[in-house]
Amino acid sequence: MHKDMHQANRRAWNEATRAHNSHKADQARFLREGGSTLFPEELELLGDLHGTTLLHLQCNAGQDTLSLAQRGARVTGVDISDEAIEFARRLAMETGIPGTFHRADVYDWLDEAAARGEQFERVFSSYGAIIWLSDIATWARGIANVLAPGGRFVLVEFHPFLAMLDDKGARVVADYGGGEARTYDEGIGDYVAWAGPVLAPSGYLEGAKDFRNPLPGHEWNWSLAEVVSALLDAGLRLEVLREYPYANGFPAFEGTVQQAGGRFVPVPGRPRIPLMYALRARREV
Repeated sequence: MHKDMHQANRRAWNEATRAHNSHKADQARFLREGGSTLFPEELELLGDLHGTTLLHLQCNAGQDTLSLAQRGARVTGVDISDEAIEFARRLAMETGIPGTFHRADVYDWLDEAAARGEQFERVFSSYGAIIWLSDIATWARGIANVLAPGGRFVLVEFHPFLAMLDDKGARVVADYGGGEARTYDEGIGDYVAWAGPVLAPSGYLEGAKDFRNPLPGHEWNWSLAEVVSALLDAGLRLEVLREYPYANGFPAFEGTVQQAGGRFVPVPGRPRIPLMYALRARREV
C-alpha cells in the first residue's frame, strides 16, 4: 500500500473537484426536485434500496450518494478528498436529503468501521474508483469485513483495457493490469468539461476554463481478473459479471461519439471493445 501516493492524490482531487463542480448549476435544487445522477446499470444491480444501509466508497462530492438516498437507502459516503466531502455535506444540508459523509483514506475507514462492528447491506463503488487503489486485496477484504451477511457489493467501473490505449484509442501503449503505480505530472483532469451536459444534469455551466491540475497524480491499473479474484479471495461469491461496449459519461478517446442515455462509444468503424464492466458479489449468510 502506498499511503504517501494516496495523500498526493487527495491534494490533486481537491483541485479537480472545484473545477468539476464549477460546471454544474444549482445541484441542490436539482436533487430537491427529484433529479438523479445515477445510470441504469448501477440501479439494476443494486436492486430495491428502500430501508437498506448503503456504504458508498470513494463517493466523490456526494451527488450519486444522495441520489441513492432518494431511493430509500440510509447512506454513508467515504472519500479521501477534503473538498469533495465538504461539498457533499453542504449538499446534504441544502437538499434536506439525509446522508453521512466521512473524509478518510478508504483503507483506514474500512479498518476502523470493521473494528467498530459496522455492517452494511449494500456497498457500492463506481466510475473511476479502482485506479486510485494501491492494494486491491486489502480493499476487497475491507469490503467483505463491513458487508452484512447476505449483503451485496456492487461495482460499475470503466474497463481496465482502456488504460492500455492511447488518447485516440488506436494503439496499445501500456501493459494490462499488474497494479504497478503510474505517476502523472498533471493529476486528475476536468472530465466534466470533457463530457459536457451528461455529467451536469442540473444544467451545464462554462465554469473553469482550460483547467490543468497543478499537482501530480498516481494511478494503479488492475485487470478485471485481479479485481474479481481479490473479491473471491476475500470470501465473497460472484453473482453477476458484465462487460459493456460503451462508457457512461466518459468520452475516453478523441472522436468518441455520444449516444442516448449518456453513453459514449468509439469512433465509427472501430472494432467493438469493452469500455465498462459491472459486477455484483454477495457475502454468504
